Amino acid sequence: MLISGCGTTDDATGNEGSGEKKVTVAINQFVEHPSLDEATEGLKKALEEKGFVEGENITYIMDSAQADMNNIHTIAKKHVSEGVDLIFANATPSAQASVQAITKENAEIPVIFTSVTDPVGAGLVEAMDKPSEWVTGTSDTHPDAIPNTVKFIDEQTDAKKVGVLYNPGEQNSVAQLETVKKAIEGTDLQVVEKSVSTTADVKQAAESLVGEADVFYINTDNTVVSALETVIKIAQDEGIPLFSGDLDSVERGTLAAYGFDYSDLGYETGLIAAEILKGDKKPSDFEVQYPQNLKLVINKKAAEAMGVELKSEWEAMAEYIE
Repeated sequence: MLISGCGTTDDATGNEGSGEKKVTVAINQFVEHPSLDEATEGLKKALEEKGFVEGENITYIMDSAQADMNNIHTIAKKHVSEGVDLIFANATPSAQASVQAITKENAEIPVIFTSVTDPVGAGLVEAMDKPSEWVTGTSDTHPDAIPNTVKFIDEQTDAKKVGVLYNPGEQNSVAQLETVKKAIEGTDLQVVEKSVSTTADVKQAAESLVGEADVFYINTDNTVVSALETVIKIAQDEGIPLFSGDLDSVERGTLAAYGFDYSDLGYETGLIAAEILKGDKKPSDFEVQYPQNLKLVINKKAAEAMGVELKSEWEAMAEYIE
């Protein structure tokens, strides 16, 4: 949204003689949890480094849906009606709602997404290398993350059954579950799945996996991750190794994850947003990007709490945190 004054001016802002364009970026974030919060901060950091300073030439409108599917569409419609310059959609449901909103309103507002597992399956872009005219962004699923985790569970543990919690209402979670199932083909592992609709369902679903699963594997499902401490406590009480799909969850107390820093992912997204806000490029100029620097991180305290003995060969494979 370009801020204009009442007087005659030659610049884009309406501030006579300033020559500086002021922009408004709307943030549609599905829920507040560490990974998504870090992605948002990464975006702001990149934009500031590229000359967009909050309070000077950029304003942020921050809205969280609090993991409520109904809220995301209300937020998306609000952002479009406010005529913002760019929408930063953080997580798959928010990205889908934002894209639907600009399509229905026939608005030409760039939507730059992040923390999206399967941008193609979510209907955001035709292909990773074929962004739409007004939509592009970054995916939070490295192609090797889930296969590497499944391989680790298969080769480095005695587990036979992998318990997965997920919200079928999150397209990203459905896609990840299918990837897990594909990754276990050819192994002796089996998937035991339990679905949830809200964070209030997570405890009961996790408890129902006790006795059915040898390990838990929580991917980047926003609903489950928002109630992660509940799953961690059950895993500790029952001595069940808990793997996750992001490094922030390892910091919170899961055993291990192949992942990356969400702040870096948000930063990469911010660099794209900066070029678009400057008017130099359009979303269609940027292919959807994958995260970089995939690594295995193991939480030593979590291992002890879950009764997992650390193997000497893991030292060459992983980075340890206390």
